[in-house]
Amino acid sequence: MMSRYVALSREELATLVPELLLIGQLIDRSGMAHCISAWGRDEMLQIAIEEWAASSPLYTRRMQKALKYEGTDIFTLFKGLQLDIGAPPQFMDFRYTVHDRWHGEFHLDHCGALLDVEPMGEDYVKGMCHDIEDPTFDATALATNRKAQVRPVHRPPRASSDQHPHCRWTVIIDESYPEVPFIPAMDIVGATHAHSIELDPIDPNDEGMGDYSGDLLADVDFGAFSHSALVRIADEVCIQMHLLVKSFTIAVEKRAKDDAALARSVRTKQLIGIAGVAAERIHRALGLSRDAKGALRVLELHPLLNPAAYVSADVDPEFVHVRRSPAYEDGSWISLVSPVADLPLQAIVQAVDPHLRAEVSGTESDWTVRVIETDTPAKELGEVAVTRFSGGANWVFQERKSLPLTVV
Repeated sequence: MMSRYVALSREELATLVPELLLIGQLIDRSGMAHCISAWGRDEMLQIAIEEWAASSPLYTRRMQKALKYEGTDIFTLFKGLQLDIGAPPQFMDFRYTVHDRWHGEFHLDHCGALLDVEPMGEDYVKGMCHDIEDPTFDATALATNRKAQVRPVHRPPRASSDQHPHCRWTVIIDESYPEVPFIPAMDIVGATHAHSIELDPIDPNDEGMGDYSGDLLADVDFGAFSHSALVRIADEVCIQMHLLVKSFTIAVEKRAKDDAALARSVRTKQLIGIAGVAAERIHRALGLSRDAKGALRVLELHPLLNPAAYVSADVDPEFVHVRRSPAYEDGSWISLVSPVADLPLQAIVQAVDPHLRAEVSGTESDWTVRVIETDTPAKELGEVAVTRFSGGANWVFQERKSLPLTVV
């Protein structure tokens, strides 16, 4: 199945890929509020830890393989972070220093996630910057080298709001270190279609960079990649989201126990929130029209329906027809949407213009959505408003020069 991103120009793809990375980060801004409501702050922290730890090593290895930078050293680890939905460029502004292949450090000049939680109080800051970061950075390292240790030099809570950098960490790979323990839930996530799905290989003869096997760059210049490479990166970033959501589902269902309705409700609220904010960002980034045609185009490019090899959908100028696919078998986002559960689709089309509505007909796993224009603007869905609380919802990317990082 050919990627739905193929039709975009190289320039459009270079704009879209950072957007997709940021959208992946905002999934948590959408989901965690509803976890707090259901189970409280402490359980929310545990869900976040389990969610990232069981997915990030798997999707990191996929990207390493796709872009030919597999290895066991600091360079490999840092490249992985640059292409990780957990560390979207600029919003999570990682600055890297390499001392040699086995010793490095990074600091965050800007941490959008910190700025999101600081207004909520010191307990939330400690929860994110201590409780969540320690095990999840270990899991990130696990994808590259189980002898890697990511340790804080300093981190929030900050003494004052103008304290910079927001945090600083050392990264050391040493044979004498104990191995990072394996995460059992990775086996469940690793057994999904999302993890094993084969995507189109990158054409090595396409104009531009076909991989990231060269120098580690201070800032990835997505415009330097070839069209073919950018298509693959966009699809891989969507897979990152689906693997993260699978981990989230496992963690949520564990808390919900026998209450399947509660688990589905939390998962659906997460999807509605991110669906609307993602649609708004995609629409704005690509300068699409504010009519039914623009809304269908946003839906076609939305992570909900991508990659095409994973989520089966026929896209027509008048409608989108979704049918059963590997994503359904995984219980992925698309399995939460149907003619009787259409709020994620309403969130997407209303993000393009509040006068638009999604009309959905068909069965639970074989349905068609058409977009109609109405005279009445819809009120923003509460789940979207919750996600918009994050500074990432309105984040604006800046142009940056991409310079190679040499050993200090």
